[in-house]
Amino acid sequence: MGVFLFICAGFVGGVIGGMGMGGGTLLIPLLTFFLGVEQHLAQGINLISFIPMSVVAIIIHAKSGLVQFKKIWFVALISALFSVLGSVISGKISSVILSKILGGFFFILAVFQFVSLIKKSKAEQKSQKGDNK
Repeated sequence: MGVFLFICAGFVGGVIGGMGMGGGTLLIPLLTFFLGVEQHLAQGINLISFIPMSVVAIIIHAKSGLVQFKKIWFVALISALFSVLGSVISGKISSVILSKILGGFFFILAVFQFVSLIKKSKAEQKSQKGDNK
């Protein structure tokens, strides 16, 4: 049964990641809270699972003409540098602190998403009132 739960967590993370939300947003909490995986390992699993998902996403977006190849190298270089920095930092702090940092990040992300949803809702209500006049 344990392997099946890991497969389910990977499936859910992959589907969410494929929709553009970021599979790690769900995969890491699934692994740590529900499957008892240690925080460092869960984040490592997430990073490894990100590789095939991102390759597929890049291929699909490139075929759709949505990739600006002139700008990709700059973003890739900066991302790689900060990935190494983040890995070094996360390796030097405890799992408890790492969990709190990730939880704080998710909380801030949720607040931004909630505020964005409220603003969008208000804008739609304004536009509907304008259409009814």
